[in-house]
Amino acid sequence: MVGKVYLVGAGPGDPDLITVKGLRCLQQADVILYDRLVNPELLQHAKADAQLVYCGKLPHYHTMKQETINHFLVKYAKKGYTVVRLKGGDPFVFGRGGEEAEECVKHHVPFEVVPGITSGIAASAYAGIPVTHRTLSKSFAFITGHQAAGDKEAEHQWAHLAKAVDTICVYMGVSHLPTIVKQLVENGKSPDTPIALVHWGTLNDQRTVVGTLETIEARVKKANIANPSMIVIGEVVRLHDKLNWFEEEIVPHLPVVQG
Repeated sequence: MVGKVYLVGAGPGDPDLITVKGLRCLQQADVILYDRLVNPELLQHAKADAQLVYCGKLPHYHTMKQETINHFLVKYAKKGYTVVRLKGGDPFVFGRGGEEAEECVKHHVPFEVVPGITSGIAASAYAGIPVTHRTLSKSFAFITGHQAAGDKEAEHQWAHLAKAVDTICVYMGVSHLPTIVKQLVENGKSPDTPIALVHWGTLNDQRTVVGTLETIEARVKKANIANPSMIVIGEVVRLHDKLNWFEEEIVPHLPVVQG
């Protein structure tokens, strides 16, 4: 009898932000393959005899390669186990969940996707920055920062991103921040465009640095901000000072533009 794979979004970090369905899957799983950014508190909900498999990935170093993860998902399910692939944020937002689902299909393994709250929305919200706002932002885009430098296809998209959407959320882009700023300014964004970096969003040690495209690099360096961080770009960042409900301010902020 073949088991089943559940691709479960663990949410952005705060363990209370996992969905009820995701929590139920954890409680019923025989095997849990979990990522580095999954809050370890969530694993306390696993059965006492559940097998926990760490699949953490760091830049330039992977504890377990994606091909190996795919193999284990199929292997355990073929043994009849209920398998949870626990992923930070949402499985289908820069989580390679689509590739894992394809692997299940390839090997005729039943699977189900349990969406999670993605950091682009959650980290921004915990920093008091709504990704949309009736007067400031009617559109937003999620992009990955990993391919910001040296990827010709990604570079060609900056001309569209700079002008097509009001708010841009960049995942894991700190190391490429200079390239991101340069590309946006060269493709039409004003140097005065507000930008924020939210470090460890939704967790107790969350910190937010706010500036403009012109000033942000120096401020990030001074505050020693690294990944994991969410980058938010657009006029909605001006609301951080007004709506910041979760953390202490660590840098001067921008005036709110009315209208």
